[in-house]
Amino acid sequence: MKMVITRIVLSLMHFRQWLVAQVAFGFLNLLKIFPADPAINFADWLVRKIGPRTFRHKLMLTNLRNAYPEKDDAELQDIAVKSWGHMGRLAAEYVFLDRLFDFDPQREEPGRVEVSGIPIFVDLRDNPRPFIVFTAHTGNFELLPVAGAAFGQKVTVLFRPPNNPYIAEKVFSFRSARMGKLVPSHAGSSFALARQLEAGGGVGVLVDQKFGKGLPTSFFGQQVRTNPLLAKLVRQFDAEVYPARCIRLPGNRYRLEIEPRIDVPRDDKGNVDVQATAQMLNDKVESWVREYPEQWLWYHDRWNIKKKIGR
Repeated sequence: MKMVITRIVLSLMHFRQWLVAQVAFGFLNLLKIFPADPAINFADWLVRKIGPRTFRHKLMLTNLRNAYPEKDDAELQDIAVKSWGHMGRLAAEYVFLDRLFDFDPQREEPGRVEVSGIPIFVDLRDNPRPFIVFTAHTGNFELLPVAGAAFGQKVTVLFRPPNNPYIAEKVFSFRSARMGKLVPSHAGSSFALARQLEAGGGVGVLVDQKFGKGLPTSFFGQQVRTNPLLAKLVRQFDAEVYPARCIRLPGNRYRLEIEPRIDVPRDDKGNVDVQATAQMLNDKVESWVREYPEQWLWYHDRWNIKKKIGR
């Protein structure tokens, strides 16, 4: 009897995931009917209306209150609502990703996408060596590997698949066709990244995700756990490290920035200081978020506080 109940529960769970995926795909397919700008603007408006009615909005406000104790409730609410809008934009931008990236270095007038740090892209392409590009969930971070591919730079990208398996399969198929080699984050993902670096190639990682077994660090003055993977890969392969981010600009435009190489902290013996490097990554991401707070995904439980707010 217990086995039967378990099967029923699992079937209902899978049906719910399938149904959510179909609704999401239906919405995105509907957006395809319209030109990119109206579709993206509509998604922004719609998610601003829906998002604040969900449980995640409570988590968002708690995150923002902890990060910005000096701001009043109206300011925090404004950032949260705008962040929902940017999430709507991110979803809609998936539909038009191929058309959004229109960067052409020969064009005199700027297009929808502008790129800062072109000499770095070119140098990494023309002078192969192990390197790691890190970014965060800010702006449309999905455009960064698209830009790398456009410059002929093949980067192996580590990503965390969505929890919904139906959505995860669709997202993986979409990303892999546009972003080069993808490595889903799981127990063996570090080996795939290591092989790429060992071969003198580059990898891309998001460094602002919750990682329960990570190193104790701080982010916006709050305690968090940070994945030590990047620091360990640098230590093993002496890889260069480059920060990169996407900034949304007015008028549905984007600026992609790859910053100069950063020197990772080292101890007295010259070895990579894994703890200090993890903190350095948090500090860099925090500086980005403080500059454009509404463009970061505040609904992530980065500080692992769900239990503290009643869920």
